[in-house]
Amino acid sequence: MTVEVKPVGADEAATVHAVVHAAFEARPPLDPPAAALTETPEQLEERLAVHGGLLARVDGTPAGALVLDPVGSSMYLRRFGVVPDQQGHGVAAALVDAAVEAAEGFDDLTVVARQELPATIRFWERQGFREIRRDPPNVELRRPLRTAVFRAPDADSMRGLGRSLAGQLGPGDLIVLTGSLGAGKTTFTQGVGAGLGVRGAVTSPTFVIARVHPSEVDGPALVHADAYRLGGVGELDDLDLDTSLDRAVTVVEWGEGLAEGLSESRLEVHIVRGDGDDDSEERRVEITPVGPRWHALSFRGLG
Repeated sequence: MTVEVKPVGADEAATVHAVVHAAFEARPPLDPPAAALTETPEQLEERLAVHGGLLARVDGTPAGALVLDPVGSSMYLRRFGVVPDQQGHGVAAALVDAAVEAAEGFDDLTVVARQELPATIRFWERQGFREIRRDPPNVELRRPLRTAVFRAPDADSMRGLGRSLAGQLGPGDLIVLTGSLGAGKTTFTQGVGAGLGVRGAVTSPTFVIARVHPSEVDGPALVHADAYRLGGVGELDDLDLDTSLDRAVTVVEWGEGLAEGLSESRLEVHIVRGDGDDDSEERRVEITPVGPRWHALSFRGLG
């Protein structure tokens, strides 16, 4: 099965309309009904004539579509839908990936979902979107375009992602790790440590607050810290560490909302369980670069 996504304009309005109508018609009845169900091909043609859209085909057959609608610095994804018999085959994710490319130069992607459709909201969250406002019955979600999303099907893949990222790290760099208990934060850090070539087994720092792993290859040490038990990550500076933070790569677990004061530049790494299933090994890893240190960061080749 081959999924192909291409930009389309007004000339493909009839095809896009058929896909969108089939997708929205298959959803549970909503009150008020989705506007897509009353939209005519002519109205959709007018939308597509302005900024275009994306059409996904599976082995040449139309399977999914969306309309691009820039508003200020945000690129809104409208009329997003996948025909029922093609759902579950990666068409929706392929559309999101193509939308990221189509929105080059914009700050973020934004979607509006219905609160009565929690499975749809979970899909957007799995794609790196976060709720920014709720105006019943609508929920607006946004994904910063500097955020790169990776899928780690197992622990080895998680370590491999950390190892790949380590190749772009240097002294003074800060990684802020968030994720639920058992999500894979320490596993990711093990990969970072392996990529940096540090000494010692990287384990959870929960009971020691912070652990230093010296380099065995004349590179930066790894400072692995747990912010959960700190009143503020600024307390790291008061700990009797064997190395200065400006000469090490610092990874802080549970650091969101605490570690930002350590540096004006950081990598925020958010790890989410696949499909929200506690028994699944699959994880989604979202990496967002913050600050001038990362303006030239390339995610190509990671993973």
